[in-house]
Amino acid sequence: MPSGIAARRRKRRRLSTFGRFFYAALGVAFLAVLFAAGTVAGVVYAYSRNLPDINRMADFQPSKATRVYARDGELVETLYTQNRIWVPIAKIPKLVRSAFVANEDHNFYRHHGVDFGGIARAALADYRHEQFQGASTITQQLARALFLSNEVSISRKIQEALLAMEIERYYTKDEILERYLNLIYFGSGAYGIEAAAHTYFGTDVGRLSIAQAAQLAGLPAAPSDYSPYVNPQHAKERQRHVLERMVASHDITEAQADDAAARPLGLIGERPTGLLSYRFPYFTTYVNKILEDTFGKQAVREGGLEVDTSLDPRLQKLAQDDVDWGVGRAKVEGINAHQSALVAIRPQTGEIVAMVGGAGGLTLGNQFNRAWQALRQPGSSFKTYVYTAAIDAGMPPTTDVDDSPVSYPMGDGTQWRPMDDDFRFYGPMTLRYALAQSRNVVAVKLAQQIGVDRVIEYAHRMGVRAPLEANLSLALGSSVVSPLDQATGYATLADQGVHIDPTPIRLVRDDLGSTLLDDRVPQETEVVGAGTAYLMTSMLEGVIKEGTGYPNADIGRPAAGKTGTTSDFRDAWFVGYTPDLVAAVWLGNDDYTRMNESFGGNIPARVWARFMRSALAGVPRHEFVYPSTEVRKLAYCGQPKKFEYFLDGTQPHASCASAGYAGPPRTAMLPAP
Repeated sequence: MPSGIAARRRKRRRLSTFGRFFYAALGVAFLAVLFAAGTVAGVVYAYSRNLPDINRMADFQPSKATRVYARDGELVETLYTQNRIWVPIAKIPKLVRSAFVANEDHNFYRHHGVDFGGIARAALADYRHEQFQGASTITQQLARALFLSNEVSISRKIQEALLAMEIERYYTKDEILERYLNLIYFGSGAYGIEAAAHTYFGTDVGRLSIAQAAQLAGLPAAPSDYSPYVNPQHAKERQRHVLERMVASHDITEAQADDAAARPLGLIGERPTGLLSYRFPYFTTYVNKILEDTFGKQAVREGGLEVDTSLDPRLQKLAQDDVDWGVGRAKVEGINAHQSALVAIRPQTGEIVAMVGGAGGLTLGNQFNRAWQALRQPGSSFKTYVYTAAIDAGMPPTTDVDDSPVSYPMGDGTQWRPMDDDFRFYGPMTLRYALAQSRNVVAVKLAQQIGVDRVIEYAHRMGVRAPLEANLSLALGSSVVSPLDQATGYATLADQGVHIDPTPIRLVRDDLGSTLLDDRVPQETEVVGAGTAYLMTSMLEGVIKEGTGYPNADIGRPAAGKTGTTSDFRDAWFVGYTPDLVAAVWLGNDDYTRMNESFGGNIPARVWARFMRSALAGVPRHEFVYPSTEVRKLAYCGQPKKFEYFLDGTQPHASCASAGYAGPPRTAMLPAP
């Protein structure tokens, strides 16, 4: 056989062998691919069967912080389980969004949930022992945060990828990015971009600079390591890295990046958390109680409520300063009083504008709010309710009651003999004079005459919420009340007999802006007539002008009030009002230790006057409204410049022929009011 033919045959045999091998290899490869595909499909199917239902994402309601504002709009408190303030994507500037996308997932707007190129790059970087971030897309991170644990395993990564692709099928990129930016943790207790902006820079997300946005975008990967509060150097390096990523993504220029890196961040400093973070804790802790009683603790801590309060920051600061001043004076003057409280209310609205529950401010070691939690004996400041009931029953201020010894049998067989601090008796005196001088025996006799139950009824009607004991010593303030009770009761007189429940809250909205509570229009109840209220106000003005409140409670404008001192000097009070403002001041010791002759007309009256003068600075002088249809103003016989007021129908019928004035049957035996 010719050699050429043999060579061709050998070549054909080699090609045939190669072909068989090639096709065999191709078949094996095809089968391997099928097997791999089948395996992957099986794995995908297996994991897909147990995936969480992403429809829950639409209903998912993350914990949102409740924000509490003063009347002037100042943010004074944030309540939360997680400090998060949800903000829609439209309110997050594009530059802020770009910082996160450039750093966390630069292909975010191009992939469908999983960045396979990023996974390959991450694997290669891992193989080379290099650092690389970006294997998990923003969508994967969201899937993990919403549905999965932080377990590091292949199975969890598969679930994460599958969930991410499923999320991308049903949600837009903006919807995904909005949820991501509102859910992630930024360190220092801040969840979500808005809370982070406030926590680090004291501003809204809409006002963040490029430098600040880059700093925040670098935090989620490792909030503790990159926090500017924890490690400023690492934080600065991280910020520079984000700025470089933004340049690479063409979001900013190199010049902008350099400028941002050189600018100061404007950090506000790490704030204390919990109680210590509250702006005005005595007031805001009371607001917390009202909110939780009304809406429940979970709604308050997680519902993202917006709460407008009645707090006047200026008056709150004044009140705290004056309370501290009063306790300081007590120390200097050797009175042995270590605590005090003050509550101020607008009588026409019931709004609590200031509430101070102790000297020195509320701290972790001292969280007792004496303004509403302390129940103390009001002493003679309770007599106002006794006299109100008497005036409303038709007794004019000229009614005589004998200031003389009296005794009452007690249940244990003993006798109770009420006395005054001076241990003296002055005989018959008018109600006006007796109230101005705070005579105890007259108040007890008056309570006996009109009935203790009636006194209790009036006190509760006017605003006292504490339970009261039905005995004659009640007239001298033996039952305990709170400063808030006393301010509320006196506010009823200041508002011409109309009672309004006190409130620290004006408006509460939910996280969607719907109104849940609106107390801006008060609920009014007339509990005593305007005439009765005016007569009581007139008599309480006498306390300040020439009674136990003079001269310390004189503030140079129309004002009414009453001192209160317990017989054992454990409590001292002054409660008073003008047409515009009511304030109650208490002084004492938490352990009920006796003070050294501390009268309500001393430090409490001085604290009250300091506060009222400052609080009403710039407010026009207002007279108390005279209800001409209910009250008659009559002059004393022979004293045309000396007047008395009577409820219509209770005025005396005798007349003075020489002056043409009606007058009381006689004047008091002691100096007339």
